[in-house]
Amino acid sequence: MPFGSGDFTYEVQEGWAKLPEGYEFREVAAVAVDEHDQVYMFNRSDNKMVVFDRDGNLVRTWGQTFVHPHGMRIGPDGNIYFVDQWAHVVLKYSPDEELLLTLGTRDQPSDTGYTLERKVVERAAGPFNNPTGVAIAENGDIYVSDGYGNSRLHRYDASGSLITSWGVPGKVNPGEFHVPHGVGVHPDGRVLLCDRENDRIQIFDQEGKFLGMWTGFTMPCSVTIGPDGTVYVPELRSRLSIVDANGEVLARWGGESSHEPGQFVAPHCVAVDSRGDIYVGEVLEGKRLQKFIRQ
Repeated sequence: MPFGSGDFTYEVQEGWAKLPEGYEFREVAAVAVDEHDQVYMFNRSDNKMVVFDRDGNLVRTWGQTFVHPHGMRIGPDGNIYFVDQWAHVVLKYSPDEELLLTLGTRDQPSDTGYTLERKVVERAAGPFNNPTGVAIAENGDIYVSDGYGNSRLHRYDASGSLITSWGVPGKVNPGEFHVPHGVGVHPDGRVLLCDRENDRIQIFDQEGKFLGMWTGFTMPCSVTIGPDGTVYVPELRSRLSIVDANGEVLARWGGESSHEPGQFVAPHCVAVDSRGDIYVGEVLEGKRLQKFIRQ
């Protein structure tokens, strides 16, 4: 059965990922593809970092310890950036698992008034309080969406120095965020932020100037941008949208929660490989990583 439409039509490859006995897809929080089309799965099982080849064979697992996986990106330099939400840090690793950079202070959330008992962001603050997503610009600048316990987007240079931050709690005006949940940098330099609970994507220049807004989403979780500028948006309410550089819908499917192959329960992340195939990971009761082959 085909999914999508037009030039963005796919067939789901059932049973793609081959996990050994004892492994599981607990919650697939993030997925990324490297230059060799190896697929990196950042998930909340005991084996939190799992790498597959494009045929779904297990290549390796990582020995690193993460508290609560959330976002992940592979940068232009081939290094991997992880958002460890509950530890309140972003970690940069080399492909051979050498820790290169830590952003934030481990286990020390910034003071926004947010607590586990009262999950309200009273005020914006510095990095980080339950960060969510990360994106890397071509020049190495690092953008972090922050997140569940904050309402900010932070920009760092490649060395880890904070350049600027923007955003305040809110639900209406540009620059107001309610759970900024994922971020991407478009090839044209624009910064795309998933303002999840406001069902929209806000667009900024790299200094934080508001440029525009895309609406019509249903809890957009993250944004992945292909080399041709196509934007892939997993939406937590069981849907995947593919839009062009202007936010116009190219393909969209799902919307009704379903465990059927090719449908979705809670899509949280997406990656695209060199052939245009896509990989969609799900959280909550989704608990899977699906591969869709572009037709």
